[in-house]
Amino acid sequence: MKKGISLLLCLALVLGLAGCSSDTAGTTAAPTEAATEAATQGGEATEPAAGTGAMTAGTYTASAIGMNDQVTVSVEVSEDAILSVTVTEQQETPGIGAPLVNADGEVLTGGGASPVESIPAAIVENQSLSVDSVTGATITSYAVVNAVRDCLEQAGADPEQWKTEVPAVAAPGDQSADVVVVGGGGAGLAAAISASQGGASVIVVEKNGEVGGDTLVCGAIYNTPDEALQSQVEMTDAVKTTIEAALAEEPVSDEHAELQAEVQAQWDEYKASGRTDLFDSPEWYALQTWNGGDKVADLDLVKVLCYNSYEGLEWIEDLGMSFSDIIGQGAGSLWQRTHTSTMSMGTGFLSTYVENIEADDNITILTESTGTSLVQDDTGRVSGVVCTDRNGNEFTVSASMGVILATGGFAANSEMVQEYNTSGKWDDLSKVATTNRYSCSQGDGITMALEAGASLTDMDQIQLLYLGNVQDGQLTKYPPRDVNGTDQVIFINKEGERFVREDGRRDDICLAVIGQTDSMFYILESADGAGYVDITDPDWRSADGFTFDYLEEKGFVVSADTLEELAEKLGMDAATLQATVDAFNAAAEGGEDEFGRTLFSTTLENGPWVATARQACVHHTMGGVTIDTEARVLDEEGQAIAGLYAAGEVTGGIHGANRLGGNAVVDTVVFGKLAGETVVKDNQ
Repeated sequence: MKKGISLLLCLALVLGLAGCSSDTAGTTAAPTEAATEAATQGGEATEPAAGTGAMTAGTYTASAIGMNDQVTVSVEVSEDAILSVTVTEQQETPGIGAPLVNADGEVLTGGGASPVESIPAAIVENQSLSVDSVTGATITSYAVVNAVRDCLEQAGADPEQWKTEVPAVAAPGDQSADVVVVGGGGAGLAAAISASQGGASVIVVEKNGEVGGDTLVCGAIYNTPDEALQSQVEMTDAVKTTIEAALAEEPVSDEHAELQAEVQAQWDEYKASGRTDLFDSPEWYALQTWNGGDKVADLDLVKVLCYNSYEGLEWIEDLGMSFSDIIGQGAGSLWQRTHTSTMSMGTGFLSTYVENIEADDNITILTESTGTSLVQDDTGRVSGVVCTDRNGNEFTVSASMGVILATGGFAANSEMVQEYNTSGKWDDLSKVATTNRYSCSQGDGITMALEAGASLTDMDQIQLLYLGNVQDGQLTKYPPRDVNGTDQVIFINKEGERFVREDGRRDDICLAVIGQTDSMFYILESADGAGYVDITDPDWRSADGFTFDYLEEKGFVVSADTLEELAEKLGMDAATLQATVDAFNAAAEGGEDEFGRTLFSTTLENGPWVATARQACVHHTMGGVTIDTEARVLDEEGQAIAGLYAAGEVTGGIHGANRLGGNAVVDTVVFGKLAGETVVKDNQ
């Protein structure tokens, strides 16, 4: 990765730029030795500048609440200087509040600096508490500063005397590259790497202090047919009914009929072979994705997504990404083709991308930089992006080949959500929580594309997800079964009754959840079934890094050895809850369920029992910029806007009225890679 610009921006973090950034919600992970070491090294100064406010020399410790839990610092001071600041304990999100690390626990800095690293260094460098927060990680930034303030007070200082003005860093100035990517989430980084593999120089513009976007806090599931892994899964009669029903539907178009015919031929061949392993194919994946989106999506785009999903899997694995060696059925994915990262949340994807970018001299990342408008020449060709740094300084990043928009959707922009909430599916969404990071999904790229003459597709198609925790709506504080235990859990309301099929569509489940008492429900699981994790194991961590004791202490989960005891803790009638479980077990054994569920792998019989409260939150916006099958942005006449491309959630037409669980990450990989390839190809 080119160092000039990125080092300047890292220095900007150290010196502390003026201004304030927006809060962002995140997930958590336990601190690593590597992260602690990095924070220590970043917070030392051999010859600190003299500060103000007399102190008693020594080392002091204090904590302040961060995004997820307490952030603890150790501060060493002399009588008149801050000698070192070290974050010694934290539970902040890797890649947001805490350092991004790879599978070996090594800290990666190529995608930006986390506040537990940069804020201590800035305080020591400037001998001041008036350092700026890291964009996208304000709460963690404040936690570090507040804990240091506490330490200074313990040392006898007046913290107000340690708020000297921090010098501003010069504006970045105009830059240029072959390709400019706006947005450093999964799609943007995939596009950058792909374009670089094609020989292009690339600049990635990212408004947060670190790359990652919402990909960083996703469930890290990736759908694709996989012959080797599906051969290990037995196909039950109940699952077979799903494909039979799809093939029996009356086609709504010639294209629909053609796809059905392809799948029918494959299905007939499968049945004639006498196989018992799981049937799957790219065509069945495409048909199921299109059907699952209520046949609203552009079927040609759906085919691009599904037909290239396995190639995308191989591509990112070649970059170093690791997936588990089994496939499951992710929440709302509708079929057992879900691959899960071996690392927590989206850190596997991001660490893979960042490690490759660190080793690539063709890619430069500009963090703390926001794209505001597209530059077009007299012919309408897009040739760059006007940006602002966090001080409001304007600069232009020129692109000789083209610009790729990868800014995400608009799920965290409540006004925009409500403006386009016209499908009739949802009532008022303006006050519904979101699973997205507030510093990300604001619809920036959609606005920029509109101003450049782009058309929009499916903007009224907004998805809710039923896995937001009831405290802040985020996809955090997971139960032991995580998001891939659909076959081993049931959903119950506050009355202790099931109310929906757990393996159904996300929108159907969310509508059912909204109709329950207090618009919430519990994921109920027992100790039965394959892959059960012993919740008493002190080494167990949730997908976002917490012990079970923490989850229970903070009220995210409730557990009990018996179902009767659990009912008492939840305020339910024990007989009702027992009857619910008994009825489900009978359905699991008989293969017929009153709610239409087809995915079963175990009955629920043995404790400990765990109940996790969840709510439906705005999760994904399926609408966005119109693109063709090679990721070119189209205008209102259906013509490609020269020099403009898009990938990821900023686009529309791929997921229709309902995105299947696990398809968002596929979207970022397949279309991110494709956008990078297309912009290079178009300039050859």
